[in-house]
Amino acid sequence: MLGVCHVYAAFFICCCMTSALPTMALTIRERVQHCLLVLVPRLFLGLFRLVSPGSKRPKHLPPIRNPLLTLSAVQLAEKIRRREVTSVEVVQAYIDRIQEVNPLLNALVKDRFSSALQEAAHADKVIEEENGGEEVLRNRFPLLGVPLSVKESFAQQGMPNSGGLKSRGRVLASVDAPPVALLKRAGAIPLGVTNTSELCMWMESNNHLYGITSNPYDLERMCGGSSGGEGSIIGGGASVMGIGSDIGGSIRMPCFFNGIFGHKPSKGVVLNDDQFPTCSGIQNDYLSSGPMCRYAEDLLPLLKIMAGPTADKLFLSKEVDLKKLSFFTVVDDGGSPLTSPVDKQLIEAQKRVAARLEADLGVTVKEVRFPQLKYSFQIWDTFMALPDKDGKPPQSFVELMADGGSVWPIWELIKRTFGRSEHTVAAIGLALMESSHSAKTSQFMLKQKEELQREMEDLLGTDGVLLYPSHPLLAPKHHHPLFTPYNIGYTGILNILGLPVTQCPLGLSKERLPLGVQVVAGKFQDRLPLAVAIYLENTFGGWVDPGVA
Repeated sequence: MLGVCHVYAAFFICCCMTSALPTMALTIRERVQHCLLVLVPRLFLGLFRLVSPGSKRPKHLPPIRNPLLTLSAVQLAEKIRRREVTSVEVVQAYIDRIQEVNPLLNALVKDRFSSALQEAAHADKVIEEENGGEEVLRNRFPLLGVPLSVKESFAQQGMPNSGGLKSRGRVLASVDAPPVALLKRAGAIPLGVTNTSELCMWMESNNHLYGITSNPYDLERMCGGSSGGEGSIIGGGASVMGIGSDIGGSIRMPCFFNGIFGHKPSKGVVLNDDQFPTCSGIQNDYLSSGPMCRYAEDLLPLLKIMAGPTADKLFLSKEVDLKKLSFFTVVDDGGSPLTSPVDKQLIEAQKRVAARLEADLGVTVKEVRFPQLKYSFQIWDTFMALPDKDGKPPQSFVELMADGGSVWPIWELIKRTFGRSEHTVAAIGLALMESSHSAKTSQFMLKQKEELQREMEDLLGTDGVLLYPSHPLLAPKHHHPLFTPYNIGYTGILNILGLPVTQCPLGLSKERLPLGVQVVAGKFQDRLPLAVAIYLENTFGGWVDPGVA
């Protein structure tokens, strides 16, 4: 029965993602098909829940015991510089935590612990021999001796760089991706690489090279994707900071599901070179690389380092007075019939944020709506398929899956039924979707995007901040997103708009799962949501140790 549900899920992904028509343009026959695509997956999701085997593993992680693991990266760097603690002690503390929880999470897929300890010892020696004092070290190496985790899709010299594709299992990176190199140059010490979805194009970090990664708050639930390994290892208290990439929510969804902070920078701020898979068409315009961390105060310094000289565009050192900002809130996508309704607990959490902003800052949080948001997924899907300036379309998903060989999606679906395919159900479904995708660009969706871009930029200007749900659901059970693929629209639309977004945790639900909200600002106004993130952490408590949740 599970195999049948998985096959249906792949078929459903194919069908529903190619039926993204505006309802006003549908015939009666198409309306019936539209309704079936909403109702049938809900039926199969119910069946999937009934036949899914329960797990005998523990549902939660052990609590954090070492106090070093409860300090921000900024605090750790300061203590290391002041010789209050050694880098070796900090790195060893994180290695111990990884060894304790990673067998449960499967988040870190390849470690470099021995090299990391050697680099930590070198960092301690640099500090011991520095005669210029703490300020010199801060300026030269702001993260000296602080451990770091890295999404596996980023090139990190000598480490795997497969993007979750089984055929690339032996590929090792020969260079460091720019943000990795910049963080290492700032003194950070990578501990290893973390899991992704297959080819970084799905909402759950699962592939047939490394397996599936779990949520630290409930091991039966997903950690998100594609930067899910980062979200899981950081949320589980086994990393203090990490690097993610986001083309449809791949930083923000894992940060939301795992109760941590993450920032998708403005378009073009952080270089996207030396990642696998590479972007094609105009996809690089929508991909953002950014920081993921447990503590809000780490976001800005991490972004400043990762952006390199481009950080000057963001005026990150300019102080933000929250009382002088204009605040707006959007409660949902306007009622798209294809997305899940926003969980009531998320709606209430967002209302609490608005109420506290008004009470604490004396501002008015205005509720607004954008009718175009109901087409969020369709807009994202349309723009992801656009050709580059020379008219060359993006590389096909099937070509990426084939990795120089050949892949026939229908045959992979048949093989998957018998557990013989090297590819996940999600990847097969996406390949099937692509093969039946219309080559004609929807002018209606192009118009919707342009209208939304204009209206949102006019609203936000240079001093506006908008609250928007990070996802309509709390962290789902493993594989459940196969039946709700449109929910990516809540994050993906903001990639297409090129706006900076910070995902902020807001405590836990009654199920002890993370709540959260996206904080959006105008282009290159990244410092605004980063400042709001610090306020929200102080007000709502920020990250919660899943071992005591």
